[in-house]
Amino acid sequence: MKRTMTLNLTETEMTVLERMCEEKGLSKTALVRQALRLYKSVDERLARGEKVFVESADKAEKTELMVL
Repeated sequence: MKRTMTLNLTETEMTVLERMCEEKGLSKTALVRQALRLYKSVDERLARGEKVFVESADKAEKTELMVL
């Protein structure tokens, strides 16, 4: 079952959302769904005490992802 919600964004947030949708070829709904799946995955790992890192393509830098 699908449900509908209204999401109020600032002008800046909407601009970012629209730009990302255009870059990725996704609808706003699809992008928000992807973001929720990613956030859930990260949140579950952090809840288990794991750390999440972002690594540069050449593996020269690795930074821990901090979620507030």
